[in-house]
Amino acid sequence: MSESTAYTQLLAQVKAGEVYLDDEAAAYHCFKACDKRLADLDSLMTAAKYTQRVSGFGDFVMGRELEAKFRKQASGEPNSIDAVIRADIEVVKELREVFALSFKRLTGQDVESASAIKYAGQA
Repeated sequence: MSESTAYTQLLAQVKAGEVYLDDEAAAYHCFKACDKRLADLDSLMTAAKYTQRVSGFGDFVMGRELEAKFRKQASGEPNSIDAVIRADIEVVKELREVFALSFKRLTGQDVESASAIKYAGQA
C-alpha cells in the first residue's frame, strides 16, 4: 500500500491479532461486499477516464485554459476524480483484508475458499 489510510492502523492491529470481527458470517458478507465495491470502483475508474477527454471550448486562449482546468480535475491533482477513486480502492482493499483475516482467525480457512451456500441464509 502506497499511502496510509484511516484503516491502516486497524489492519495492523488485525494482523497482530489484537482485534478481529467476532462473527464469521459477518466477516464473510463484509468481505464479499468489499469485492463488490472494488468491482464497482473499477468500473467507475474506467468511466472516469472519459472525463480526461475535454474539448469543445473553442480555439481561443480562454477555451484552452478551461480545457486544461477540467483535465486537471479529471486527473493529475490530489483531489482529482481518479485520485479519489484510487484512494477509495486502497481503503476498501484494507477493509477486505481485515474481514478476510477475521474470517480466517474464526474458521481456520481462507474466505475465498469458503462455501457461499453456508452463508447464504445468514445476514
